[in-house]
Amino acid sequence: MALSTLLLWIGLSVGVLASGATKPDSKVYDYIIVGGGTAGNALATRLSQGLPKAKILVIEAGPAAPDEDAINVPGLKGGNLGGKYDWKFPTVPQVALKNRTTVVNRGKVLGGSSAINLLSWNRAAAVEYDQWEKVGNPGWNWKSMSAAMTKAENYTGGPPGSGTKGPVHASVSRYVPEHQKLFVPTVTGALGIAENNSSLQGNPIGVMFQPSSVNPTNYVRSYSANAYLPQAGPNLEILANTLVAKVNLKKQIRTGNTYQATGVTLANGTVILASQEVILSAGAIQTPNLLERSGIGRASVLRAANITQLVDLPGVGENYNDHLRLQLVYQLKPQYRGSDLLKYNNTAAAEELAKWRAGIPSIMDDKAGAYVFANWEQVAGKSEADRLVDLARSVAAASDRSSTTGKPGLTSKLTLLTSPSVPQVEIIFSDGFAGGYLSPSDPLYSRVPKPHFFTLLVAIQHPLSTGSVHINTSFPLTGNPVINPNYLSNEYDMASCIAALKFARRIALSEPLRSVWENEYSPGLDAVKTDDDDEVWRRYVINTVQSIFHPTSTAAMLPRRQGGVVDGRLKVYGTEGLRVVDASVFSTQVGAHVQTAVYGVAERAAEMVRRDWEVR
Repeated sequence: MALSTLLLWIGLSVGVLASGATKPDSKVYDYIIVGGGTAGNALATRLSQGLPKAKILVIEAGPAAPDEDAINVPGLKGGNLGGKYDWKFPTVPQVALKNRTTVVNRGKVLGGSSAINLLSWNRAAAVEYDQWEKVGNPGWNWKSMSAAMTKAENYTGGPPGSGTKGPVHASVSRYVPEHQKLFVPTVTGALGIAENNSSLQGNPIGVMFQPSSVNPTNYVRSYSANAYLPQAGPNLEILANTLVAKVNLKKQIRTGNTYQATGVTLANGTVILASQEVILSAGAIQTPNLLERSGIGRASVLRAANITQLVDLPGVGENYNDHLRLQLVYQLKPQYRGSDLLKYNNTAAAEELAKWRAGIPSIMDDKAGAYVFANWEQVAGKSEADRLVDLARSVAAASDRSSTTGKPGLTSKLTLLTSPSVPQVEIIFSDGFAGGYLSPSDPLYSRVPKPHFFTLLVAIQHPLSTGSVHINTSFPLTGNPVINPNYLSNEYDMASCIAALKFARRIALSEPLRSVWENEYSPGLDAVKTDDDDEVWRRYVINTVQSIFHPTSTAAMLPRRQGGVVDGRLKVYGTEGLRVVDASVFSTQVGAHVQTAVYGVAERAAEMVRRDWEVR
């Protein structure tokens, strides 16, 4: 669908509903989906297609922005982080980071985080999805999730087994900077890690150019709003720029101990009714907050917020997992041109954007995704790998055994640490300076150095730290969520960061990649002079580690007694007509970017909802 047609389609859908839902109980829908993000739009579209007689409503807190260059142009990815389409939630001060506060970036726009993410399109190892079944969810495994993720995918030029009929386009960029072309041969030649061009098929280990969520016919970002929504029917309506205050629950007389979801109350007091289900797709940060504002959650949190507890689910907002992110930054030799020129050369940026609009290959196409996924033995050698595994086990043994919260995830991580097919470290070759994501409005933007750079982004895939996210008990509706990722709360996570940074530096120091750069800008070869200077590395980690924006598991699909919030059909325990469909339901953390898995969860959820409709 052309961009102008999509704009008209979304504009009409939003306009019709926005003018009609102004008084309490003025609208009744079969399904209300709270959150028009990655999962919400995918789910809504599949329900619209499969249940043409059902009336479906998507409520999104952010605006529709179909004509926004900062979303659509792949080469501008990252420009929305910290901007108007980002919730930019702050964490609480992190003790292990010397009370430094970090930011959790989440999309505040129709399309959610799929509209502002960095386009990565990959999958974890098969055994990681199998863990979801092993912790108590029959039918949730690699086979079912692979089928669901493939259903969402339209991968142009992908290997056998790739999805070719799904709504979301994926492609490897036609634009590859000259210096980036040396990354794969450096890793294969100097470090002995094999190239893997079938990394989405259940074994991601290796080095490769992976696809991005970009439509190769026009080089526009492919995300849930422009990929799924145009395929929906007239039975789907969208209400944008609208905040939901809570889910309305009514006690069931026939059961006495469950609550039926009857609809939602908006922040302005409007009540909208749901005859079948309310489905929360607000993401790993805001879904638990919605549950808590509705009276579902831990007694102490609800009591502090003066909210009457209806359903006792202590796991709501717990089990917070995220990947840790660090980076090494290298200044290119003068003969190499990188994407940094888009930041400070307005004339060049305009020229590149004009090429993109004309369909001519450009820096604006995307910076091709070069990745390494490696296990600990590949990263650090057998001896150090054994030490890290022993350290992880000692951390687990010292944890509070009296608490069930987080135990399934911790057990899974320990199980997967020694699996050769499971990556523990991800390295992304990022063209340009990525020492931190800055928007042009950020005062720090002017301090970004003017030469050209590349960045090796380092992500720890299975840190043992587990955190929480809860409502602001003083301002439950208007206050920022209280997010405590609990970063670096154990020695294993610190040791993992140091080992991964050393690995990344070995890549940079190896030929032929070493020939393209003249200076390590951050942390600097002079600042960390030897490979064994762990105390200096430790300080660097404390000062720079942050999220790579993959929060999951805060309304986990686990047995209730183990801190679970939803069952294997994604229904909230103790309720009827209330489901959760987003990254918060991940049973355990996966070693990959989460976009494809979120689409997979949405595809599976749509089938479940449709089957339930048919038996009613």
